[in-house]
Amino acid sequence: MTARATWKASERRIAAILGGERVPVTGRERGSAPDVEHPVFAIEHKYGKVLSSRFQTAIEQAQAAAEGTDKFPLVTFEHARKGSHKNIIGITMLMDDFVKLLLTLEEDYERVVKLLLKREKDS
Repeated sequence: MTARATWKASERRIAAILGGERVPVTGRERGSAPDVEHPVFAIEHKYGKVLSSRFQTAIEQAQAAAEGTDKFPLVTFEHARKGSHKNIIGITMLMDDFVKLLLTLEEDYERVVKLLLKREKDS
């Protein structure tokens, strides 16, 4: 598989996992549209072979801290930009944890709706 086919396949996998659709590069300018079209998220996907050892350690530490709890492992990062008063701050989480978070939010939403409907019916 060529390098181009590899990152395209990776974008397709992410789109399938999150229920979105990969946006072909043809016809769009860099930054004009997300890599994956989704009703809720603007998904920019990067694919590569190199993962910083510090980043890997941070993920492992977050997982260890969440073990035995109902918390979701999350890694945050801050990039100090030279010559700028604004730093770049971001978050990341493992795909399995993100999917679990989404499912939890969906279950919470359904539970709240049921409670509100019951309260309205009882009034």
